[in-house]
Amino acid sequence: MRDDLDPLELHLLDALAELVGPGAPQAAAPEAAALWRAQIDSRHCDFAARWLQKEGRSFYTIASAGHESNAAVALALRPTDPALLHYRSGGFYLARSGQVGHDGVGDILLGVTAARDEPIAGGRHKVFGHHDLAVIPQTSTIASHLPRAVGVAIAIDRARKLGVDCTWPLDAVVVCSFGDASLNHAAAQAALNTAAHAAHQHLPLPLLLVCEDNGLGISVPTPAGWAEGALRARSQLRYERLDGDDPAGLLAGARELAQWVRESRRPAVLHLRTVRYLGHAGADVESAYRSPQAVRADWARDPILATARWLVAAGARSGAELAADYVESRARVRERALEAARLPQLGSAQEVMRPLAPRSPAAVAAAAGARGRSSAEPLTLAQAVNSALADALERHPEALLFGEDVAAKGGVYGVTRGLHARFGAGRVFDTLLDETSILGLALGASVSGLLPLPEIQYLAYLHNAEDQLRGEAATLQFFSQGQYRNGMVVRIAGYGYQKGFGGHFHNDDSVAVLRDIPGLVIASPSRPDDAAAMLRTCVAAAKVDGSVCAFLEPIALYHTRDLYEERDGAWLAAPSHEHVALGSARTYGDGRDLTILTWGNGLYLSLRVARRLDARGVKVRVVDLRWLAPLPIEDIAREVAATGRVLVVDETRRTGGVSEGILAALVDIGFEGPMARVTSKDSFVPLGDAATLVLVSENEIEAAALALV
Repeated sequence: MRDDLDPLELHLLDALAELVGPGAPQAAAPEAAALWRAQIDSRHCDFAARWLQKEGRSFYTIASAGHESNAAVALALRPTDPALLHYRSGGFYLARSGQVGHDGVGDILLGVTAARDEPIAGGRHKVFGHHDLAVIPQTSTIASHLPRAVGVAIAIDRARKLGVDCTWPLDAVVVCSFGDASLNHAAAQAALNTAAHAAHQHLPLPLLLVCEDNGLGISVPTPAGWAEGALRARSQLRYERLDGDDPAGLLAGARELAQWVRESRRPAVLHLRTVRYLGHAGADVESAYRSPQAVRADWARDPILATARWLVAAGARSGAELAADYVESRARVRERALEAARLPQLGSAQEVMRPLAPRSPAAVAAAAGARGRSSAEPLTLAQAVNSALADALERHPEALLFGEDVAAKGGVYGVTRGLHARFGAGRVFDTLLDETSILGLALGASVSGLLPLPEIQYLAYLHNAEDQLRGEAATLQFFSQGQYRNGMVVRIAGYGYQKGFGGHFHNDDSVAVLRDIPGLVIASPSRPDDAAAMLRTCVAAAKVDGSVCAFLEPIALYHTRDLYEERDGAWLAAPSHEHVALGSARTYGDGRDLTILTWGNGLYLSLRVARRLDARGVKVRVVDLRWLAPLPIEDIAREVAATGRVLVVDETRRTGGVSEGILAALVDIGFEGPMARVTSKDSFVPLGDAATLVLVSENEIEAAALALV
């Protein structure tokens, strides 16, 4: 049997056999046995994954080996405390499973074999997560879960303050683990800064951050003292350093720290010194960058061996008994691994995508339905959005509106003016100037049962934090089979055509980073009436289906009143309280010569051009797509069939712009008539009048239309 063991296992068994107990039995800590069980099962799961990989039956081999001391952190917390775990926190996961009698080993083995029956992701990815264990699944993206963890901690006490339901107990502690190399990531720094910022203002933030420090980032050593210095630098966060090879001290220290966070509602950092065994992952050849002597030196710090010493010193078990237990457990886990490898995996694209973007149109329509009578007063786009936000805050006491400058100032363009005074600072508030933290707050609030309505001040600013939408928000339902959701409506002011103000960062005309995020809803209203109705639909979709919605508001149209002539008031409209279904377009006119497909500022420009074309005898129908995802394919097909000619007016860039997707959709539905597009140039938007040189113009639209007909 020894020939089949890894050198790390051989060392451990030999060391266990040499352990000698005390002369007289002593009392053992009741958690010691649970700690031992979680740790050795975690180690065996790691070896089983690698064993199966050699047979082509396992697909994930990033091990928790050496980090099993994090099991003590789990035992210091309650199983109802929400946990967002590092991918080396297998010991934590199994210790928490043991607290409630759950089969965590089975979960891990089903995950590494991508089995369809795995309870959280269903074979879509190997993640630590389980709804009944309050473990929110996280992907392998480095540190991207930390901003969400801060958001969860803020949301718990905000829910208490507002008297609304919360997913977690109101005295819960949020625990979030990450690696020492991850500490250098911008998302980690954003989370630490936001936590310190909140603590500085004495805002409740019951967050326990656990830095699992093994001294390596794949092959790159972390400089000695760097992690400690970086963590201690945040004086607003209580800092404690504990060692993974001191289980009794770690358990006592973690329990005291967790209780301090629970009672004080203040954030703390546990700097947990660990080691890393088996390399970074299965494909990592550790001998390429570490000497055999350095690898063997770490064996003395094995957390499993440390727990065994504790048990033997207490007289609870002998070294021989523990060695026998290790061998027996190894055989048991390997047998279970074989059983997991025989189970079916996901079998179709439809099955894979099932939890990605659930749609319940009837329920969303009912939730978005009119409440009371619509206002007859015509409003601007900005006023209509304000009205719809007020309606959402009135309807949903758990709704929160936040972002940079949205409170007392009412936003850069006055869109949120008056809402802070009307609904209070607990629900409408300013954040620090960091888009990653804004979206992290939204992610944490939504998974905690609140309804976030965050604002990103300008579209260009979103790019600083877009991974919070792509890697975190859009994946949560996918990797939890809908058991966890983070429905939200992210309002984003964007596009070009501002007069007297601008430059690239205030006139960004690219939405490419949003359009390829699976399941993301992209709303792009142009008119005041549509804006109000579409915002209501997005809020309803977030509530009913957990939809993540990006609501793109054209800045240049916020305060527009006229369409064709000065003081005609033709762009004003009374806010509609009717439901606008996702992926439904709106058509202007019934011309038979040409169909123009457009949205945003393109609608304003196209309607003006349509009037000029009408004077020349060319009858045009203009279709406002309104939704860039999902595209209104059925409406597009109907409207292009009516004329047989299509012009796409696209204010985004020619390369990577929305028109590429629209033309491809026309081909997909078999449209064979003439097609053309006018777009903005492949350029950033410059300052001043030069902006008109790269943005699509009315003259370009008219010329392209005439060429088609």
